[in-house]
Amino acid sequence: MAPAAGGGLPCFVSWSGGKDCCLALWRARRAGLDVKYLLTTYSRSTGHTMGHGFPLGLVRLQAESLGAELVAVKTEWREYEADFKAALGALDERGVMAGVYGDVDLAAHREWVERVTRDAGLTAHLPLWGEDQRALLREFVAAGFEAIIVAARADLGLSWLGRALDERCAGELERALGERDLSPSGEGGEYHTLVIGGPGFSRRLEVQEAVPVLRRHDWVLGIRRFGLEG
Repeated sequence: MAPAAGGGLPCFVSWSGGKDCCLALWRARRAGLDVKYLLTTYSRSTGHTMGHGFPLGLVRLQAESLGAELVAVKTEWREYEADFKAALGALDERGVMAGVYGDVDLAAHREWVERVTRDAGLTAHLPLWGEDQRALLREFVAAGFEAIIVAARADLGLSWLGRALDERCAGELERALGERDLSPSGEGGEYHTLVIGGPGFSRRLEVQEAVPVLRRHDWVLGIRRFGLEG
């Protein structure tokens, strides 16, 4: 993504709390965009985020540490698009001009985010789109971000849960997923991550209590207690 003309384009980042949206945020800020908001959606019934199933308070701490305001959109899947568009309309009224998304290669989702963002009068930026997934994974680790694996397909095994996404883990993920012809970035839902620190974070997040839970076809790290270190 090229820097906006004049710099400082006010924008939001569509935020799941995982590595790809975090890398998109990092690139957007380095390109000179003014990331004022992180936008996340959460379930009316559970209070957990729609993307990765995190407690809403956890992503609030991420936003606080990253120096952005969290815009939390209460929704359910049947009303998701309407609620998302309403949130974008409200951001447009606040002077936001663009949305940043961490999508890499799911064409149907790109079409969706570009359409709903355009319908709200905003411009969609996808700074990771079409790039080599292994290179993106290595860039995330090399930049100094810290993340843990919080979900993995059951057939990949419980042992991935809670592991730090460091250089060694990234290499093992690449090999394990490559053997099955699966996405190294987890674009197909093979695994999900939680970013707990790195560039732009004023304070590191700490997962204080968590238990593994089997949900349908995935092992998920059920996070019960969390906070900011220091």
